[in-house]
Amino acid sequence: MPKQFLPLALAAALALPAAARAAEPVPPPHITVSGEGEATVAPDMALISLSVMREAKTAREAMDANNDAMAAVIAAMKAFGIAERDLQTAGIQISPRYNYTNNKDGGQEAELVAYQVTNTLSVRLRDIDKAGEILDKAVTLGVNQGGNITFSNEDPAATLTQARKKAVADAMAKARTLAEAAGVSLGRVIEISDQNTRPAPMPIQAKAFDAAGAAAPVQAGENSYTVQVTVTFELK
Repeated sequence: MPKQFLPLALAAALALPAAARAAEPVPPPHITVSGEGEATVAPDMALISLSVMREAKTAREAMDANNDAMAAVIAAMKAFGIAERDLQTAGIQISPRYNYTNNKDGGQEAELVAYQVTNTLSVRLRDIDKAGEILDKAVTLGVNQGGNITFSNEDPAATLTQARKKAVADAMAKARTLAEAAGVSLGRVIEISDQNTRPAPMPIQAKAFDAAGAAAPVQAGENSYTVQVTVTFELK
């Protein structure tokens, strides 16, 4: 390239990025706020975890004893009107149990004394008024571990809608306050997103219903659903 054209080429090259930047759209002034909304509803479903643990000298004997006990529990659940789709085996565990003795040299000697078999059944209960009666019956039939119960809702959509509306209203109120304090006004919504939080489970342990002669007192209470939204407003 002739030397007389070199300064012109360099000037054009330097001008291109500036021109490109000038062509990029400048985002409008905006404000981003968050809002939170909460709505509650009575639960209409309970999930109960029932475990049977049996111990014997051999794994086979422990398994047989466990199978008999769990079969009786499952039969009782069906007798209460619980459908097959609401009964699910959550896990079966077979483990040896040892006794340990200390040796004079500081070590330990393990002696196998028994095998333990634990079978856990998850029960989805759609008539939560029967929860206490079912727990009591399960203990009578040999359930000796687990017993956790959590309450939920089969379809929380309407409750989540209420929470979303409250969250958006909260975000808009915050945005109006901030805009007024800054001496500007709100424009259109540029972007909005939400995130919902399921209610935290409220477990009840087996020891809470391990009583003879009466059904376990169970209180379902309310489930609280929380929605958080983030809203970006244009400023005028």
